[in-house]
Amino acid sequence: MPDFRMLLSPSANHVYRDATPRLAAAELEITAGFADQIAITSLGRADALRFSADDLDELALAAQSSLLVGFEESDGWLRPLDLPNLQVMDDDLVTIPKYPGKTNEAFTRLLLHLTLSQVSRPGPLEVLDPLAGRGTTLLAAWQAGHHGFGVEADEKAFDALASYLKTYLRTKRIKHSAQVSRVRREGRSLGRRLDAEARLDEATHDHPAQPGAPRLKMTVFTGDTRDSATLFGRKRFDAIVTDAPYGVVHGAEQRSSGQRGSDRHGSERHGDPHPGGRDRSPSGLLAEAIPIWRSQLKPGGALGISWNTYTLSRDELLEMLTDTGLHPFDDGPWLEFEHRVDSSINRDLVVAITD
Repeated sequence: MPDFRMLLSPSANHVYRDATPRLAAAELEITAGFADQIAITSLGRADALRFSADDLDELALAAQSSLLVGFEESDGWLRPLDLPNLQVMDDDLVTIPKYPGKTNEAFTRLLLHLTLSQVSRPGPLEVLDPLAGRGTTLLAAWQAGHHGFGVEADEKAFDALASYLKTYLRTKRIKHSAQVSRVRREGRSLGRRLDAEARLDEATHDHPAQPGAPRLKMTVFTGDTRDSATLFGRKRFDAIVTDAPYGVVHGAEQRSSGQRGSDRHGSERHGDPHPGGRDRSPSGLLAEAIPIWRSQLKPGGALGISWNTYTLSRDELLEMLTDTGLHPFDDGPWLEFEHRVDSSINRDLVVAITD
Protein backbone atom coordinates (compact mmCIF):
# COMPACT_ATOMS: atom_id res chain seq x y z
CA MET A 1 0.00 0.00 0.00
CA PRO A 2 1.56 3.34 -1.05
CA ASP A 3 2.56 5.77 1.70
CA PHE A 4 1.94 9.52 1.65
CA ARG A 5 2.87 12.54 3.72
CA MET A 6 0.94 15.73 4.23
CA LEU A 7 2.97 18.77 5.25
CA LEU A 8 0.85 20.99 7.52
CA SER A 9 0.50 24.74 7.18
CA PRO A 10 2.19 26.51 10.11
CA SER A 11 -0.03 28.68 12.30
CA ALA A 12 1.06 32.10 13.51
CA ASN A 13 -0.66 31.29 16.81
CA HIS A 14 1.79 29.09 18.74
CA VAL A 15 -0.93 27.57 20.95
CA TYR A 16 -3.01 26.51 17.95
CA ARG A 17 0.18 25.38 16.18
CA ASP A 18 0.78 22.84 18.96
CA ALA A 19 -2.72 21.41 18.52
CA THR A 20 -2.74 21.41 14.71
CA PRO A 21 -1.26 17.91 14.06
CA ARG A 22 -3.85 16.22 16.29
CA LEU A 23 -6.73 18.22 14.81
CA ALA A 24 -5.51 17.60 11.25
CA ALA A 25 -5.23 13.86 11.87
CA ALA A 26 -8.83 13.72 13.12
CA GLU A 27 -10.02 15.83 10.17
CA LEU A 28 -8.26 13.51 7.70
CA GLU A 29 -9.76 10.41 9.31
CA ILE A 30 -13.29 11.86 9.12
CA THR A 31 -13.20 13.39 5.64
CA ALA A 32 -10.82 11.09 3.73
CA GLY A 33 -12.06 7.52 3.93
CA PHE A 34 -9.24 6.30 1.71
CA ALA A 35 -6.55 7.20 4.31
CA ASP A 36 -5.31 4.36 6.52
CA GLN A 37 -2.74 4.15 9.31
CA ILE A 38 -2.76 7.92 9.91
CA ALA A 39 0.12 9.05 12.13
CA ILE A 40 1.59 12.35 13.26
CA THR A 41 5.17 12.85 12.06
CA SER A 42 7.45 15.61 10.80
CA LEU A 43 9.46 16.73 7.81
CA GLY A 44 12.57 18.28 9.23
CA ARG A 45 11.17 20.55 11.94
CA ALA A 46 7.80 20.97 10.23
CA ASP A 47 4.69 19.13 11.40
CA ALA A 48 3.23 16.55 9.03
CA LEU A 49 0.91 13.56 8.80
CA ARG A 50 1.76 10.19 7.35
CA PHE A 51 -0.83 7.79 5.95
CA SER A 52 -1.27 4.91 3.56
CA ALA A 53 -3.78 4.66 0.72
CA ASP A 54 -4.53 2.18 -2.05
CA ASP A 55 -6.68 4.62 -3.97
CA LEU A 56 -5.75 8.24 -3.27
CA ASP A 57 -8.60 10.75 -3.64
CA GLU A 58 -6.76 13.91 -4.65
CA LEU A 59 -9.84 16.13 -4.27
CA ALA A 60 -10.44 14.94 -0.71
CA LEU A 61 -6.78 15.43 0.17
CA ALA A 62 -6.70 18.89 -1.40
CA ALA A 63 -9.71 19.90 0.73
CA GLN A 64 -7.88 19.36 4.04
CA SER A 65 -7.86 22.65 5.93
CA SER A 66 -4.26 22.32 7.16
CA LEU A 67 -2.70 21.02 3.94
CA LEU A 68 0.39 22.84 2.70
CA VAL A 69 1.95 20.23 0.40
CA GLY A 70 1.26 16.55 -0.24
CA PHE A 71 3.92 13.96 -1.04
CA GLU A 72 4.05 10.32 -2.11
CA GLU A 73 6.85 8.26 -0.58
CA SER A 74 8.73 6.11 -3.07
CA ASP A 75 12.06 4.33 -2.57
CA GLY A 76 13.07 6.73 0.18
CA TRP A 77 12.14 9.79 -1.85
CA LEU A 78 9.26 12.21 -1.48
CA ARG A 79 7.50 13.08 -4.73
CA PRO A 80 5.31 16.21 -4.53
CA LEU A 81 1.69 15.61 -5.51
CA ASP A 82 0.16 17.92 -8.08
CA LEU A 83 -3.06 18.51 -6.13
CA PRO A 84 -5.87 20.72 -7.47
CA ASN A 85 -6.41 24.16 -5.96
CA LEU A 86 -9.98 24.12 -4.67
CA GLN A 87 -10.03 27.74 -3.56
CA VAL A 88 -11.85 30.12 -5.88
CA MET A 89 -10.59 33.27 -4.11
CA ASP A 90 -7.20 34.21 -2.66
CA ASP A 91 -6.10 33.47 0.91
CA ASP A 92 -5.89 37.15 1.74
CA LEU A 93 -9.69 37.44 1.55
CA VAL A 94 -9.70 35.80 4.99
CA THR A 95 -6.28 36.78 6.34
CA ILE A 96 -6.21 40.55 5.69
CA PRO A 97 -8.68 41.55 8.45
CA LYS A 98 -6.82 41.91 11.75
CA TYR A 99 -8.59 42.83 14.97
CA PRO A 100 -8.61 41.75 18.63
CA GLY A 101 -10.54 38.55 19.22
CA LYS A 102 -10.62 37.36 15.60
CA THR A 103 -11.21 33.62 15.36
CA ASN A 104 -8.18 31.76 14.04
CA GLU A 105 -8.62 31.42 10.25
CA ALA A 106 -7.19 27.90 10.25
CA PHE A 107 -9.72 26.77 12.82
CA THR A 108 -12.55 28.45 10.89
CA ARG A 109 -11.57 26.51 7.76
CA LEU A 110 -11.40 23.30 9.81
CA LEU A 111 -14.90 23.76 11.25
CA LEU A 112 -16.29 24.73 7.85
CA HIS A 113 -14.71 21.73 6.12
CA LEU A 114 -15.88 19.24 8.75
CA THR A 115 -19.43 20.55 8.60
CA LEU A 116 -19.69 20.67 4.81
CA SER A 117 -18.18 17.19 4.55
CA GLN A 118 -21.42 15.88 6.05
CA VAL A 119 -23.58 17.47 3.33
CA SER A 120 -23.93 15.21 0.31
CA ARG A 121 -25.22 17.84 -2.14
CA PRO A 122 -22.75 19.28 -4.66
CA GLY A 123 -21.64 22.88 -4.26
CA PRO A 124 -21.78 25.73 -4.24
CA LEU A 125 -23.62 25.32 -0.92
CA GLU A 126 -25.45 27.96 1.08
CA VAL A 127 -23.79 28.49 4.47
CA LEU A 128 -25.34 30.46 7.34
CA ASP A 129 -23.38 31.89 10.27
CA PRO A 130 -26.05 33.23 12.66
CA LEU A 131 -23.35 34.76 14.90
CA ALA A 132 -21.41 36.28 12.04
CA GLY A 133 -19.16 38.81 13.80
CA ARG A 134 -16.97 40.44 11.15
CA GLY A 135 -17.55 37.59 8.76
CA THR A 136 -14.59 35.21 9.06
CA THR A 137 -16.80 32.16 8.43
CA LEU A 138 -18.61 33.85 5.53
CA LEU A 139 -15.33 34.89 3.92
CA ALA A 140 -13.94 31.36 4.35
CA ALA A 141 -17.08 30.03 2.69
CA TRP A 142 -16.55 32.38 -0.27
CA GLN A 143 -12.91 31.33 -0.53
CA ALA A 144 -14.06 27.70 -0.74
CA GLY A 145 -16.63 28.53 -3.42
CA HIS A 146 -19.83 28.63 -1.33
CA HIS A 147 -22.43 31.31 -0.66
CA GLY A 148 -22.40 33.04 2.74
CA PHE A 149 -25.30 34.31 4.85
CA GLY A 150 -25.23 35.77 8.33
CA VAL A 151 -26.85 37.61 11.22
CA GLU A 152 -24.89 39.97 13.48
CA ALA A 153 -26.10 42.01 16.46
CA ASP A 154 -23.09 44.34 16.57
CA GLU A 155 -23.62 47.26 14.18
CA LYS A 156 -19.91 48.10 14.23
CA ALA A 157 -18.95 44.55 13.25
CA PHE A 158 -21.54 44.64 10.46
CA ASP A 159 -20.17 47.96 9.17
CA ALA A 160 -16.60 46.64 9.33
CA LEU A 161 -17.52 43.59 7.24
CA ALA A 162 -19.42 45.66 4.67
CA SER A 163 -16.60 48.18 4.34
CA TYR A 164 -13.91 45.51 4.07
CA LEU A 165 -15.78 43.46 1.50
CA LYS A 166 -16.42 46.47 -0.76
CA THR A 167 -12.78 47.56 -0.52
CA TYR A 168 -11.42 44.07 -1.15
CA LEU A 169 -13.55 43.40 -4.22
CA ARG A 170 -12.75 46.81 -5.65
CA THR A 171 -9.01 46.49 -4.97
CA LYS A 172 -8.89 43.01 -6.50
CA ARG A 173 -10.72 44.28 -9.59
CA ILE A 174 -13.37 41.59 -9.23
CA LYS A 175 -16.69 42.20 -10.94
CA HIS A 176 -19.14 42.62 -8.10
CA SER A 177 -22.05 44.37 -6.49
CA ALA A 178 -22.23 45.26 -2.78
CA GLN A 179 -24.70 47.49 -1.03
CA VAL A 180 -26.19 48.09 2.42
CA SER A 181 -29.89 48.86 2.69
CA ARG A 182 -32.55 49.35 5.36
CA VAL A 183 -34.92 46.47 6.14
CA ARG A 184 -38.54 47.35 6.76
CA ARG A 185 -41.46 44.97 7.05
CA GLU A 186 -45.06 45.87 7.80
CA GLY A 187 -43.98 49.44 8.45
CA ARG A 188 -41.44 48.39 11.10
CA SER A 189 -37.67 48.81 10.85
CA LEU A 190 -35.80 45.52 11.31
CA GLY A 191 -32.30 46.93 10.85
CA ARG A 192 -30.01 46.74 7.84
CA ARG A 193 -28.77 44.17 5.36
CA LEU A 194 -25.67 43.71 3.26
CA ASP A 195 -26.12 42.12 -0.15
CA ALA A 196 -23.03 41.30 -2.18
CA GLU A 197 -22.18 39.25 -5.24
CA ALA A 198 -18.76 38.36 -6.64
CA ARG A 199 -18.98 37.49 -10.33
CA LEU A 200 -15.81 35.45 -10.68
CA ASP A 201 -16.80 34.23 -14.14
CA GLU A 202 -16.54 37.75 -15.55
CA ALA A 203 -13.21 39.31 -16.51
CA THR A 204 -12.05 42.81 -15.64
CA HIS A 205 -9.01 44.73 -16.85
CA ASP A 206 -6.79 43.32 -14.07
CA HIS A 207 -8.68 40.16 -13.10
CA PRO A 208 -9.09 37.30 -15.59
CA ALA A 209 -12.37 35.42 -15.74
CA GLN A 210 -12.57 32.01 -14.06
CA PRO A 211 -14.64 29.90 -16.46
CA GLY A 212 -17.09 27.75 -14.53
CA ALA A 213 -16.52 29.63 -11.27
CA PRO A 214 -19.64 30.35 -9.23
CA ARG A 215 -21.18 33.77 -8.77
CA LEU A 216 -20.84 34.00 -5.02
CA LYS A 217 -23.59 35.64 -3.01
CA MET A 218 -23.56 37.03 0.52
CA THR A 219 -26.40 38.44 2.60
CA VAL A 220 -25.93 39.60 6.20
CA PHE A 221 -28.62 41.10 8.44
CA THR A 222 -28.17 43.17 11.57
CA GLY A 223 -30.17 41.70 14.42
CA ASP A 224 -30.39 39.08 17.14
CA THR A 225 -29.46 35.54 16.15
CA ARG A 226 -32.72 34.31 17.65
CA ASP A 227 -34.54 36.38 15.03
CA SER A 228 -32.63 34.66 12.23
CA ALA A 229 -35.65 32.72 10.92
CA THR A 230 -37.72 35.91 10.89
CA LEU A 231 -35.03 37.83 9.01
CA PHE A 232 -34.46 35.15 6.35
CA GLY A 233 -38.09 34.06 6.10
CA ARG A 234 -38.64 30.80 4.25
CA LYS A 235 -35.04 30.50 3.09
CA ARG A 236 -33.27 27.32 4.14
CA PHE A 237 -29.55 26.53 4.21
CA ASP A 238 -27.35 23.56 3.43
CA ALA A 239 -25.19 24.17 6.49
CA ILE A 240 -24.96 26.36 9.57
CA VAL A 241 -21.42 26.99 10.79
CA THR A 242 -20.83 29.20 13.81
CA ASP A 243 -18.41 30.05 16.58
CA ALA A 244 -20.56 30.35 19.71
CA PRO A 245 -19.94 32.94 22.45
CA TYR A 246 -16.86 32.04 24.46
CA GLY A 247 -17.40 34.06 27.60
CA VAL A 248 -19.94 36.59 28.74
CA VAL A 249 -22.56 37.20 26.07
CA HIS A 250 -23.22 37.87 22.40
CA GLY A 251 -24.97 41.16 23.05
CA ALA A 252 -25.97 43.08 26.15
CA GLU A 253 -26.01 41.58 29.64
CA GLN A 254 -29.78 41.90 29.75
CA ARG A 255 -32.13 43.25 27.17
CA SER A 256 -33.65 45.47 29.80
CA SER A 257 -30.38 46.70 31.29
CA GLY A 258 -29.15 48.91 28.45
CA GLN A 259 -25.58 48.03 29.46
CA ARG A 260 -22.85 47.06 27.08
CA GLY A 261 -21.55 43.54 27.04
CA SER A 262 -18.67 41.57 25.59
CA ASP A 263 -18.80 39.15 22.70
CA ARG A 264 -17.20 35.72 22.70
CA HIS A 265 -13.74 37.22 22.19
CA GLY A 266 -14.04 40.15 24.57
CA SER A 267 -14.70 42.96 22.10
CA GLU A 268 -17.35 45.54 22.91
CA ARG A 269 -20.90 45.15 21.63
CA HIS A 270 -23.87 47.45 21.64
CA GLY A 271 -26.90 46.66 23.74
CA ASP A 272 -29.60 44.48 22.22
CA PRO A 273 -32.08 46.52 20.21
CA HIS A 274 -35.15 44.56 21.31
CA PRO A 275 -37.04 44.89 24.61
CA GLY A 276 -37.41 42.05 27.08
CA GLY A 277 -35.19 40.01 29.35
CA ARG A 278 -33.83 36.90 27.67
CA ASP A 279 -31.05 34.81 29.20
CA ARG A 280 -27.77 36.28 27.90
CA SER A 281 -25.40 33.53 29.08
CA PRO A 282 -23.73 31.42 26.37
CA SER A 283 -25.74 28.36 27.42
CA GLY A 284 -28.98 30.34 27.59
CA LEU A 285 -28.36 31.85 24.18
CA LEU A 286 -27.69 28.48 22.56
CA ALA A 287 -30.69 26.86 24.27
CA GLU A 288 -32.93 29.49 22.66
CA ALA A 289 -31.11 29.73 19.32
CA ILE A 290 -30.45 26.10 18.35
CA PRO A 291 -34.15 25.22 17.75
CA ILE A 292 -34.39 28.29 15.49
CA TRP A 293 -31.24 27.38 13.60
CA ARG A 294 -32.49 23.80 13.23
CA SER A 295 -35.62 25.11 11.53
CA GLN A 296 -33.45 26.89 8.94
CA LEU A 297 -31.63 23.77 7.75
CA LYS A 298 -32.58 21.92 4.59
CA PRO A 299 -33.18 18.15 4.81
CA GLY A 300 -29.76 16.52 4.78
CA GLY A 301 -28.16 19.68 6.16
CA ALA A 302 -25.48 19.96 8.83
CA LEU A 303 -24.83 22.22 11.82
CA GLY A 304 -21.29 22.84 13.07
CA ILE A 305 -20.65 24.72 16.33
CA SER A 306 -17.48 25.54 18.22
CA TRP A 307 -17.73 26.69 21.82
CA ASN A 308 -15.89 27.19 25.12
CA THR A 309 -16.19 24.09 27.29
CA TYR A 310 -15.55 26.20 30.42
CA THR A 311 -18.98 27.80 29.97
CA LEU A 312 -20.93 24.81 28.63
CA SER A 313 -20.19 21.09 28.86
CA ARG A 314 -20.20 18.85 25.82
CA ASP A 315 -23.02 16.75 27.26
CA GLU A 316 -25.17 19.85 27.77
CA LEU A 317 -24.66 20.98 24.18
CA LEU A 318 -25.31 17.49 22.80
CA GLU A 319 -28.59 17.40 24.71
CA MET A 320 -29.62 20.74 23.19
CA LEU A 321 -28.90 19.39 19.72
CA THR A 322 -30.65 16.06 20.13
CA ASP A 323 -33.70 17.75 21.68
CA THR A 324 -34.27 19.51 18.33
CA GLY A 325 -34.02 16.28 16.34
CA LEU A 326 -30.42 16.77 15.21
CA HIS A 327 -27.98 13.86 15.24
CA PRO A 328 -24.54 14.88 16.56
CA PHE A 329 -21.38 12.89 15.92
CA ASP A 330 -19.89 11.91 19.27
CA ASP A 331 -17.41 9.11 18.86
CA GLY A 332 -14.03 8.22 17.40
CA PRO A 333 -12.12 11.11 15.78
CA TRP A 334 -15.01 13.51 16.50
CA LEU A 335 -13.78 13.57 20.11
CA GLU A 336 -10.29 14.75 19.15
CA PHE A 337 -10.93 18.45 18.48
CA GLU A 338 -10.88 19.89 22.00
CA HIS A 339 -7.91 22.25 22.48
CA ARG A 340 -6.74 25.16 24.59
CA VAL A 341 -7.05 28.72 23.25
CA ASP A 342 -5.96 30.60 26.37
CA SER A 343 -6.37 30.40 30.15
CA SER A 344 -10.11 31.17 29.96
CA ILE A 345 -11.04 29.36 26.74
CA ASN A 346 -10.94 25.64 26.06
CA ARG A 347 -12.46 25.20 22.61
CA ASP A 348 -14.24 22.18 21.17
CA LEU A 349 -16.53 21.57 18.22
CA VAL A 350 -19.47 19.38 17.35
CA VAL A 351 -21.18 18.64 14.04
CA ALA A 352 -24.77 17.40 13.85
CA ILE A 353 -26.91 16.42 10.88
CA THR A 354 -30.59 16.44 10.03
CA ASP A 355 -32.56 13.40 8.90
